[in-house]
Amino acid sequence: MRSVVDMPSSGTILADVRGLVVRYGGIAAVQGVDISIRAGEAVAIVGPNGAGKTSLLSAIAGIVRPSAGSIHIGGKPLAGFALSDVVRQGVALVPEGRNIFGSLTVLENLRLGATPRLDASVAADIDRVLSDFPILGERRDQPAGQLSGGEQQMLAIARAMLSRPRLLMLDEPSLGLAPAIVDRVYDLLRGIRSQGVSVLVVEQNAARAFAFADRACVMSHGVFTLTGTPGEIGSDAAFDSAYFGVAMAENGGPV
Repeated sequence: MRSVVDMPSSGTILADVRGLVVRYGGIAAVQGVDISIRAGEAVAIVGPNGAGKTSLLSAIAGIVRPSAGSIHIGGKPLAGFALSDVVRQGVALVPEGRNIFGSLTVLENLRLGATPRLDASVAADIDRVLSDFPILGERRDQPAGQLSGGEQQMLAIARAMLSRPRLLMLDEPSLGLAPAIVDRVYDLLRGIRSQGVSVLVVEQNAARAFAFADRACVMSHGVFTLTGTPGEIGSDAAFDSAYFGVAMAENGGPV
């Protein structure tokens, strides 16, 4: 089975994923997915727990090795590359749960985000990020574990940006956050897009994702069941059944 998000109508293709399959033992979490993202575009993937969304991002980011398929960033193949090499090619992932280092300071967490680069401009980039995220600037010497959930999410995004990504991927960025904080997070993502960075966001909060994205798809059982613009998908009579379908996790599969 092939699962396809329509090719962008115009613009340079930055990320191109073809026939991607991710397996965990005998279970296929992602089943032949195709997706292309152009430079500066925002694409949303929504769906229930267990749909394969996190596995798709993990494969693109180099965290898990695909069983089949190809991943290209800027025309260069990435599938099978080490995680550090994927980051150097311009791919950054903000994982679900943020994965910040709570015992380290805000500044130390940011420095870790710049580790793959190790160039002379890191200090200037950290200063710029602290200016773009004023609350982080105010708390630069505070342990990251003392930040609120929203502040930790901002730190995770800021840390990812220090690798200078061309493609920023986020897994459930609104999870566990108050609506007003979610507004701030998506405002930050719009600012990042305005800099020409492509954004791929995975969300269960379809309304938030659709308000942000240029194109979107619904994922279920490892395939894309609906694709199109957010308006097209939101008005499709099949949306509810596609989005609220039975998740793989209910049958023991991975999220």
